[in-house]
Amino acid sequence: MIVRLIALTLLSLFAVSAQAEKIYESYSFAQLGTAKYAADFNHFDYTNPAAPKGGNITLSAIGTYDNFNRAAMRGNPAIGTDDMYDRLFTSSEDETGSLYPLVAEFARYPDDYRWVEVTINPLARFHNGTPITAEDVAFTFNMFMTQGVPQYRVVFKGVTAKAISRLTVRFDLPKPDRDQMLSLLSSTVYPKYFWKDHNLGDPLPSPPPGSGPYRISAYKVGQSVTWSRVKDYWAANLPVNRGRFNFDSIRYDYYLDDNVAFEAFKAGAFDFRSEGSAKKWATQYTGNNFSRGYIIKDEVPNTVATDTQWLAFNIQKPQFADRRVREAISLLFDFEWMNKALFYNSYKRVDSYFQNTEYAAQNYPDAKELEILAPLKGQYPEEVIDKVYHPPKSDGSGYDREKLLQALDLLKQAGWELKNQRLVNVKTGQPFAFELLLRSGGNDQWVLPFQHNLARIGITLNLRQVDSSQYLARLRKRDFDMLPSRYLAFATPDTNLQIVWASAYINSSWNTPGVTSPLVDNLIEQINQHQGDKDALLPLGRVLDRVLLWNYYMIPMWYTANDRYAYWNKFSMPATRPTYALGFDSWWFDVNKAAQLPAQRR
Repeated sequence: MIVRLIALTLLSLFAVSAQAEKIYESYSFAQLGTAKYAADFNHFDYTNPAAPKGGNITLSAIGTYDNFNRAAMRGNPAIGTDDMYDRLFTSSEDETGSLYPLVAEFARYPDDYRWVEVTINPLARFHNGTPITAEDVAFTFNMFMTQGVPQYRVVFKGVTAKAISRLTVRFDLPKPDRDQMLSLLSSTVYPKYFWKDHNLGDPLPSPPPGSGPYRISAYKVGQSVTWSRVKDYWAANLPVNRGRFNFDSIRYDYYLDDNVAFEAFKAGAFDFRSEGSAKKWATQYTGNNFSRGYIIKDEVPNTVATDTQWLAFNIQKPQFADRRVREAISLLFDFEWMNKALFYNSYKRVDSYFQNTEYAAQNYPDAKELEILAPLKGQYPEEVIDKVYHPPKSDGSGYDREKLLQALDLLKQAGWELKNQRLVNVKTGQPFAFELLLRSGGNDQWVLPFQHNLARIGITLNLRQVDSSQYLARLRKRDFDMLPSRYLAFATPDTNLQIVWASAYINSSWNTPGVTSPLVDNLIEQINQHQGDKDALLPLGRVLDRVLLWNYYMIPMWYTANDRYAYWNKFSMPATRPTYALGFDSWWFDVNKAAQLPAQRR
């Protein structure tokens, strides 16, 4: 963190002894350690400040959309709406947890983090030219605290926001909390002049005014949306933006089925595709357009904290409340056979909620971890102490009899028995059946083998495919038994873990399994209290990882060893790639390459 200590002391009215309060003024912030870029940096290392602007590209989205309000409590927002508004501070993609000024110029705060004052860049503007002021910042915060997504109100409970001058907003925290302060610094800013007449919880049938590098210039609800570069974007030449957002327009076409989208990509209907299907990548990225170099294939090794795929139980459902039941069903997910038969051995098995980081619990608990666990004895499974978690590993034959017998034994302990080839509850006689909720149009080759394995021990798995709007609505209402869940990467244990796992966020769709565990809450609270202290976070992160894994809240599926993507050869990109992302927003349209393509594909 680049910090300038201001020569200012304030005598506390309530101090027993006269102690001075130190006030700091900071340009950048880091969750751990020091931010990478100095105050006078010109651009991020992974961008090219000389990148030309221009070109119109087309991308794809699967599903549909029906509104333009990302924070609405119902409806399915259009792609890109999460970037409609600029933030006070923004992050880089080659480090974790660092913030640099965007709408803000700098922030002032005391040494105990009880408050923070943010000074707004006087050049900051919404798209219609209206200045962004401290009043907009305070209004946005107060709107989110009373309307829209409920988890925001839980995260910032007790925080107040007030414009103390035209360009300075002050946040007062209910207690000293450095991480909460950092979270406030990454807030988006909505225009008061528009949103004072709208409810944040309601969908918007037409685009609201924005402030980001792109604005919506055309759309057909549910079919397409076009974002055009704002030519007079006030922040285009800030260090955090220089060399980014180079395309004149980005059009997203919606497809109901990914297989249709893939064929459209090969035919040139859109320009870039990230491939999630190993089979397609291995067998179908062929043909004249590939051999002639019109379409480029690329793979990037996945060696940092990475998003992972899981199957989430809804543990609020009675049949999944017992850990033994969840473990038994986990035994029947035959990753080894699927990876060999369906995915060309291109996936790696997930074995941690901190995949590819030092916070993953890969060995037996060390002394510091045991010290954390000691006062919590009796609240966690015994395996947390004396075993190292490994996902169930089958023999790869597609019929691992040993795993079936282990699953039946666990289910018997939990009160289920096999009778007339059906698994039934010993007390009620109710057969074991549940529904797997799937988003239509996806690649779900793994579903039928999983369903077949469950049927072998008398469990009926019903498959239910719905469109993206229905899927989102049912997820929000927790109206599901099981569904696939993408678990976003955590490079370090931070306060966002509470949104995913804490009891206070049971109504958040991020807490997909519906976990309400005093033990998990305790660990997350300790993590919150030790933000910025890596020595404390390392054992805490590993203990949390062990507790979550051994409770079988979700079945680990896989992650890709390499990120796979393909694009029509009309792009250039910086020589340096960001560590934690693809960096697509720093690519640019290359007119010389495009000229080599068939005329209809340029």
